[in-house]
Amino acid sequence: MASAHLEALNARHAQIDGMIAAEMTRPLPDPARISSLKRQKLKLKEEIQRQPN
Repeated sequence: MASAHLEALNARHAQIDGMIAAEMTRPLPDPARISSLKRQKLKLKEEIQRQPN
């Protein structure tokens, strides 16, 4: 069960990373959106690190 949860967290982390990259390629990237996405990504990273191996 924990493994499925960890996989879901990693998938969401990768998804947010892609969203950040897409926003950065726009002609006028929204700094507030990028900041929000980076905060979400950091929270996910911290949760991933808390998961037992």
